[in-house]
Amino acid sequence: MFEKTLVAGWGDMDFNSHMRNTAYLDKSADVRMMYFSEHGFPMSEFMRLKIGPVVMKDEIEYHREIHLLNDIRVILSLAGLSEDGSRMRLRNDFYRNEKLAARVTSTAGWLDLDARKLTCPPEMLLAALRGLAKSDDFVTLPDSKS
Repeated sequence: MFEKTLVAGWGDMDFNSHMRNTAYLDKSADVRMMYFSEHGFPMSEFMRLKIGPVVMKDEIEYHREIHLLNDIRVILSLAGLSEDGSRMRLRNDFYRNEKLAARVTSTAGWLDLDARKLTCPPEMLLAALRGLAKSDDFVTLPDSKS
């Protein structure tokens, strides 16, 4: 299981004094990139390969509020993957005081930065994806050619 503990900062708050919706998306992306970096794919490697993750859809479910300076435990899991690895569904579960506060599910793919279309990741990146814990509702997604 891949998890990080983050802090809800001043810039993450909204007018109602709780974490704003786009802060969940930002922190989800940060945790995803931390995972890839720790598994051999820092930003410099994506630049060298001329590929990058592209999000096609985000869904946020809210369960409990997160307030300024709350510690947040964020768990990353794999909720879906195509056989060729070109499409993926990544799940970020946000916990405050051991209770689920929010869930972000992002449907994404790998973008070839030259061709500007979905591509299959290199084998080592696909292995890193497959190394993530699978969510209970994991599904096989269609390949990018489907």
